[in-house]
This record gives sequence, C-alpha cells and structure tokens, in this order.
Amino acid sequence: MSEAVRMNQGNCVPPAAQDADQYLQSRLKSTVYVGGLETVVNEKLLADAFLPFGEIVDVTIPKPDLPSSKDPHRGFGYVEFEMAGDAKEAINNMDQSEFFGRVIKVAPAKPQKDSNEGLGSKTAIWETESWIAQHAVSEEDRLAAEQAQHGKSPPEDPMQGLDSDVAGPRIEQSAG
Repeated sequence: MSEAVRMNQGNCVPPAAQDADQYLQSRLKSTVYVGGLETVVNEKLLADAFLPFGEIVDVTIPKPDLPSSKDPHRGFGYVEFEMAGDAKEAINNMDQSEFFGRVIKVAPAKPQKDSNEGLGSKTAIWETESWIAQHAVSEEDRLAAEQAQHGKSPPEDPMQGLDSDVAGPRIEQSAG
C-alpha cells in the first residue's frame, strides 16, 4: 500500500466547522467504486493503479461474507481520493480499462444502504424509517378520520337521489 494510503487510512476526521452530512457527502463524491477485480488484486495494487490521478486517502476491498469462502475478496473495491476532482479524473480514465486481464468498471461510489432496508433485510418494510416517514399520517388527520367514523350520522349512501332509470345502462327499444 502506498505511503499516502497507509498514513491516512482510517484517520479521516471531519473538520469541526463542517456538518457531518456535508462531510459524508464530500467523502462520497471523492470515492470511486472499482468492479470486476481479479482475485490477485489487493489494496496495494489497487492503490498503485489509481495513484496517478491524485492523493489517495483510503483503499478498501471487501472480504467475502461467508467465512468458508476461498476467495480473497468479493471482486470489487473502493478508492477514496483527497479531492473529488481526482475521483472524476480516475473514472474518466480507468472505466472500461483492463486491469490484470479483466475489464474493470469504475464509477462514482453510491451511499451504503442501511442493513435494515432493501432485499435481504430481516425487518418488515412497514417498520423501516423510510417507509414510516413516507406513509405516516399526521395526528390531526388521524383524529379527523376517527371523528368522521364515530360521527352521529351514518355514512351517506352514494346511490341516494338516483332514480332507477338514471342508474345503469339504458336499453334502447326499437320500434319493430
């Protein structure tokens, strides 16, 4: 692993003046996803390949989920640059290039999904924060609905006021 990666790895601290969300967004903009990696590729090789595009803060290649897996990694990784412009430069130059005999995909990194959301979640969709926020009914609306249900007058009949010859299809009789 390059000296820049080793020195800075895991030591990213947001500046005190920056909001945490802003900091995470700026880090995300300076991180690239690298997919299609050959099994021989490690953090050092990946860092060395992307070093020409700018100062690297961190390189991560996720390990397989199953401990019984013989693969050294899951076939993709992330390279975080100091500057977002360096990440764009790396994407423009490295996407669809060949790296250790494989064509790699280099794209902007996407935010990591919460483990309680999406496919593979062990939480029901209606229990997730995002679903509740989207489908939540305000207390005011809930009270209005309850009052309407418990009101003194029964619900109005939607057919009230319609004559029997008005509702339904008319059958035309021909003189014949």
